[in-house]
Amino acid sequence: MDAAFPALTEMPEPQFVMSAEGHRIATYTWGDDDAPTVLCVHGFASSCRDNWVGTGWVRDLTRAGFRVLGVDQRGHGASDKPHEPEAYGMDALVADLVAVLDTYLLDSVRYAGYSLGARVGWQLAVNAPEHVSRAVLGGIPDGRPLARLQIEQARAYAEQGTPVEDPVTRNYVTLAERVRDNDLRALVALAEGMRLGDADPDTSHPPTQPVLFATGSEDAILERSRRLADATPHGEFVELPGRHHFNAPGSREFRRAALDFFAA
Repeated sequence: MDAAFPALTEMPEPQFVMSAEGHRIATYTWGDDDAPTVLCVHGFASSCRDNWVGTGWVRDLTRAGFRVLGVDQRGHGASDKPHEPEAYGMDALVADLVAVLDTYLLDSVRYAGYSLGARVGWQLAVNAPEHVSRAVLGGIPDGRPLARLQIEQARAYAEQGTPVEDPVTRNYVTLAERVRDNDLRALVALAEGMRLGDADPDTSHPPTQPVLFATGSEDAILERSRRLADATPHGEFVELPGRHHFNAPGSREFRRAALDFFAA
């Protein structure tokens, strides 16, 4: 490995940013501090390591001349994991990212988000457009994140080990258990909290920045993601061949399209 690119498949020690409520949000950086920054935000039950490091994104972005600022969203990774649904919600997740950018003294960044991270990125781009110059939103749902997850079944499994009958909920539980250090009770609280006051993406008030949408050809939300791209004034769409929702972050086509888009 070139000495100019240190340990791009390893995690540096997290640097913590405090949220407005006092939760610690873990952040990680790679690359030259003076390089243009890409803020990378992972999906539900994932982490910065799982979504962006192990899949080659940090490596490719850094080698392309970008600085990467990765975040573990609250409830994930090394960040605090409250068990109360009220601790989660779209406004809180967006506010966490604004706090991260303010702490790092970054006025504007390129944004890369996947799944839940893409939905949060849409809202960040709408609510705080000065902070996002352009965005890549992968696997973005057109409705409320995690709306199909059966909360009571997931909670019963997390607290008593009761088998999950709903197949969609079982998939989410399997996803959650595959990532090291996940706290299933926190993730159930997040899934419940995201339904408190959250709304679907407002296609009557979409992001005005350039946005690249990317979704796997085998993902059930493919056409709905495409419709979000069509509703976005400067939206582009790329279909990731042969990929479903849970393996799309590892797509070479996804990384290549994002790099070209960020370099534009």
